[in-house]
Amino acid sequence: MIERKFVAQNIRELEIKEYLYKELGKVGLSNVKLQKTPLGEKILVSASRPGLVVGKGGANIARLTSELKEKFKLDNPQIEIEEVTDPRGNAAITAEVIANSLERYGPVRFKGIGHKALSTIMDSGAHGVEILISGKIPSARAKTWRFYQGYLKKCGDISIAGVDKSKQVAKLKSGVVGIQVNVMPVTTSLPDKVTFKSEEQVKQEEEEAAKREQEKKTAEEKRPAKKKTARKAAKKKTAKKKAAKKQAKKE
Repeated sequence: MIERKFVAQNIRELEIKEYLYKELGKVGLSNVKLQKTPLGEKILVSASRPGLVVGKGGANIARLTSELKEKFKLDNPQIEIEEVTDPRGNAAITAEVIANSLERYGPVRFKGIGHKALSTIMDSGAHGVEILISGKIPSARAKTWRFYQGYLKKCGDISIAGVDKSKQVAKLKSGVVGIQVNVMPVTTSLPDKVTFKSEEQVKQEEEEAAKREQEKKTAEEKRPAKKKTARKAAKKKTAKKKAAKKQAKKE
């Protein structure tokens, strides 16, 4: 029963995400997260153009909240918008840009669109990029075109956790074109990366370590002195109390 509850909850979250991705098609949508709060259910929307999400006078966001409440029966849904600071290295935004460009200019300029997206991602400082455009481009026979640059992990834990992946669809006259973007951003730390330190850096680290050890020693030396003073003060207090009790008994 508990497993079914979790599965139903995950399916519901997926449906909400798909609905928001469908409604907010051309706003540079990066990610959608759902959080449960005591006041209700919070929906965090990360987008490169948050003004389009809000709409004129907040009309779009008010419509989305009412539709989410009615369609998915959410308890007091609250949409929070977060602006993406650097959309160049974001896989979801890049896939959306490629899809919009293909729908606008057609399949003739697909190579220029792919290379441009590749260069913009690499300019953001990413380790590596892979863009796959598959469909009836440019001929009537379906093909998969691959645009690749840099270093990208294909297996292991880093390929799952350290690579930003996104898929998008472009609807053209010739048919549907699939777009897949895989980006390994600068924030991904590789286990096989080796950095060499200069002699100055090594000396600075050694000096800092020596300072820390000295501070520890001084702190340890001060501790027993503090304990002794605290014990003396406690003894004085107890002696005073005893003397006061004796005097009270005599009286």
